[in-house]
Amino acid sequence: MCGRFVQTEEAENYGSYFSVDVIQTEEVLRSWNVAPTKQVYAVAEHDGQRLLGTFDWGLVPFWAKDRKIGARLINARLETAGVKPAFRDSFAARRCIIPADGFYEWEPKERGKLPHYFYSPDGRPLALAGLWSSWTDPDSGDRVRTCTIVTGKPSVVVAPIHDRMPVILAKSAWDAWLDPDNRDKDALGALVAGLPVPDLSEHAVSTLVNRVGNDVPELIDPLESGAVEGG
Repeated sequence: MCGRFVQTEEAENYGSYFSVDVIQTEEVLRSWNVAPTKQVYAVAEHDGQRLLGTFDWGLVPFWAKDRKIGARLINARLETAGVKPAFRDSFAARRCIIPADGFYEWEPKERGKLPHYFYSPDGRPLALAGLWSSWTDPDSGDRVRTCTIVTGKPSVVVAPIHDRMPVILAKSAWDAWLDPDNRDKDALGALVAGLPVPDLSEHAVSTLVNRVGNDVPELIDPLESGAVEGG
């Protein structure tokens, strides 16, 4: 799964990188420790335009009675997203890209788990495949946009640490993934299956990232050999 990631660029920078037509968002505070239910930037297409907007991380299906379900739906498995009731409508026509500077996964150890940070070696944002939904609060009538990160099999870099990772879209796949008229599940599956193996770098980091309240640039610093980890 993907339970934490990093998103620190300004909306304009992500918008430029993903060639959006419109930035339609309030400012999101940059974060080195994005946790579930936090607000994040995501790219989606609507009415023929590519938009950068804000979404709550944790998908709330349109039919949900309570938005609290989103805390349990932060990830969608690629293998089942097209058929599971919580995700199938979004997989069919509401796909998005969630920009990330990098993401964390945890390596099992004899004494707990050690976090690792994964990122592009050239410093460019990763295009995490996502799904989105619009939900209306039955009490207030407020509309809430939410998203989830699609996960799949790990690359050779991630596999020694974890058995899942976010699906990372190559630039050549952005248009097809975002196209809401592209509803062919087999074609979408083939699109992801044909993606090149993402070029990722990684290093261990302090367990300070385990605590949501810790959100500073030092979280992504390499853990020095023999260093005492934070709690």
